[in-house]
Amino acid sequence: MSDRSPASFPIYEILPQLCAALESGSRLVLEAPPGAGKTTQVPLALLAAPWLDGRKILLLEPRRIAARAAAEFMARQLGEEVGQTVGYRIRFEARVSAATRIEVVTEGILTRLLQSDPELADVGAILFDEFHERHLHGDLGAALALDVQNTLRPDLRLLVMSATLDGERIARWLDAPRLSSAGRSYPVQISHPPARSGEDWLAQLRRATEQALGDTEGDILVFLPGKREIDRARQLLAALADNRPQLQVLALHGELSLQEQRAALAPAAAGTRRVVLATNVAESSVTLPGIRAVIDSGQAREPRFDPNSGFTRLETVAISQASADQRAGRAGRVAAGNAYRLWPQSQRLEPSRRPELEQVELSSLALELAAWGADSLNWLDPPPPGALAQARELLVLLGALDADRRITTLGRDMLQLGATPRLAAAALRAPPRDRALAADLLASLDARSPLRGEAGRSDDFRLRIAALHAWRREGARGAREADAGALAALEQASSGWRRRLRCEQPARELPDSLRLGDLLLHAFPDRVARQDAANPRRYALSNGRGARLHDNSALYGEPWLIVLDLRLEDKDSLVLAAAPFDADLLERDFPGRFTNQRTVRWNTAKRAVEAFEERRFAALVLSRRQVAVTAADAVPALIGAVRDAGLDTLPWSDNARELRNRVQALREWCPELGLPDFSDTALLASLEDWLAPYLEGKSRLDALRAEDLSQALSAMLDFDQRRALDAQAPTTLRVPSGNERRIEYAAGQPPVLAVKLQELFGLADTPRIAQGRVPLTLHLLSPAQRPIQVTQDLKGFWERTYPEVKKELKGRYPRHPWPDDPWTAVPTARAKPRGT
Repeated sequence: MSDRSPASFPIYEILPQLCAALESGSRLVLEAPPGAGKTTQVPLALLAAPWLDGRKILLLEPRRIAARAAAEFMARQLGEEVGQTVGYRIRFEARVSAATRIEVVTEGILTRLLQSDPELADVGAILFDEFHERHLHGDLGAALALDVQNTLRPDLRLLVMSATLDGERIARWLDAPRLSSAGRSYPVQISHPPARSGEDWLAQLRRATEQALGDTEGDILVFLPGKREIDRARQLLAALADNRPQLQVLALHGELSLQEQRAALAPAAAGTRRVVLATNVAESSVTLPGIRAVIDSGQAREPRFDPNSGFTRLETVAISQASADQRAGRAGRVAAGNAYRLWPQSQRLEPSRRPELEQVELSSLALELAAWGADSLNWLDPPPPGALAQARELLVLLGALDADRRITTLGRDMLQLGATPRLAAAALRAPPRDRALAADLLASLDARSPLRGEAGRSDDFRLRIAALHAWRREGARGAREADAGALAALEQASSGWRRRLRCEQPARELPDSLRLGDLLLHAFPDRVARQDAANPRRYALSNGRGARLHDNSALYGEPWLIVLDLRLEDKDSLVLAAAPFDADLLERDFPGRFTNQRTVRWNTAKRAVEAFEERRFAALVLSRRQVAVTAADAVPALIGAVRDAGLDTLPWSDNARELRNRVQALREWCPELGLPDFSDTALLASLEDWLAPYLEGKSRLDALRAEDLSQALSAMLDFDQRRALDAQAPTTLRVPSGNERRIEYAAGQPPVLAVKLQELFGLADTPRIAQGRVPLTLHLLSPAQRPIQVTQDLKGFWERTYPEVKKELKGRYPRHPWPDDPWTAVPTARAKPRGT
């Protein structure tokens, strides 16, 4: 038996309430902080419940490390070996027996169990641990379990447990009561030791570790985003251990061997202090004994999907405030502790973690839903419709769904295999001779690259598999530029996939140059890339985008590639990992992606429409032949060209511009006339209505004449509107001299009449247009046609300004009339006859 009794756990106090709640109801929400004992004590407390009636309890854990640790701890408490009363089932590993009553499973395993036996006749309860982590399979498993409970198994108990979740919201979703355990913790002093000028994160971490060793007793837990950072920190902190013989520096992450994981989870030997470098696996899923200080980088590595590119990558992101609080709490389990946060105190974190299904690729989820046969599940947060639709399109392409979005035989086989849909499609469509190679691909694509140094910077994915094969043949000598630990992890994963694919022997010899790419084609048929004939470093992708090789690419000269990873850039993205393949397989294996299309495009340089017949694979143009442009081709293309380039690309005459200005002005002055909108926005939006008829029979914009454009605009006005326009916004005005003078209209400006001063003698008031609502702006000109005055008040000009003008200009222009009384003078545009 374990030397720790159930009564020593804080959760012990509420176990009677918990058992009673599940006796009287079928759902419950439990909130308990890490270390309270919920993971291991709740399942054991439920074993004797009458309603369980000899059936099993499934305990869902988000990580394999946590699943093993929980099962081993409960088995020790019972004085048994794992696989008796308590067992576990994770990917490639199961320790269960006919006697197993508590089965600890990872999230994907629960989904498989539900899909294979929805009734779960031998299961009495499902416990969802660490639900706050909001992994996709956790959310899916809960939604499926609720569906089973509502339709097939009303007696099935569901218990959602978490250290940091919005219990009230979860309870509303489940329509369930809540229980809370206060836990047992000690005060934790939180500080934010600032980074020094020019100091990198490693140097800051070393200083924080030295400070923690001096400030506290016991062990130190350091949270870092991933294995790469853990390895670098471990090398750096090894110097501290050299100077302190009783100090150990350990790692804890999912790629370690089982022995290494157990060493990190075990208590420290007497007189020894430990620094444990961990990913967020240590945040809530497992409990490390003896921790008195926490150093938190404030970062985690999480998957992020870009729907525009179709690529998912692990990104280093800031943790949530809930995660920061939970990490800090690890320092206060056994005594008062310290938490050192390596980010500025002013930095604000998101309150809680976002659901994984909102930020990852959803093809696995879409395939599970297709197999389940129902979309209307009760989700805490439903999957985004756009991402789900995109995932279903991918599944149709992979052959997992038919055209009606129903699951195919291949799709069901993919689910059974347990890999992601892309990788499952590649493995299941591989010829028998390549099944072992497919297992290597499944392992390699699901893990980080084992390559280091110059090889680690190569964009040739084949080098990763070559390193694995060399390691199998020759051991460490055969893979000098690779991480032996990473290769061992790859081999372990590949071995598991080989068992599932029913192939006994691993692949050892290097395959020919195209075989890897040929397998990858079935995983990534949407990432086919063809070399640009004019630029060998540039590739066109089958999704319509462009990509390029870096200057030292090992793939230079390959005509066809399958692109596995890209660094997205504004123009052509950079290829980070790819493999060449045999392009003949496209026609054989994906005939439905080939199309013959007639395409029409606008040639900006020629200002003309061109038509082609193209042979395509998806968005890739394989061949192109120019053909004659038809009327049906030309008009939409011309319209599109005008819309893209703007109205200024059209042949505007002065008359056409004037017409637009008059119409727009009169629309403002007299809106009741209902004149059409001649603004840029309105004309561009309605090109099909007013311009298209005048483009008929043309394939070049230069063939459109200015007269055609003027007619197109005029045709937008009916007879009454044209008459109103001519009456209320005339192009000319008869002045007192009897001459017709032009009225100038400009956008946003009052109308202007430029006229010689002498032509207006006898006119008392400023002329008006637009039903008398708008005065003209008069530009009064000298006999030499130079402006004398600009005014909208002609009467005021005669009264106040004209005497001064007459005095100034009479001597300069003696042959022109300058009467003392302009009110009664005869208007004229002519000079006085000689001799008068």
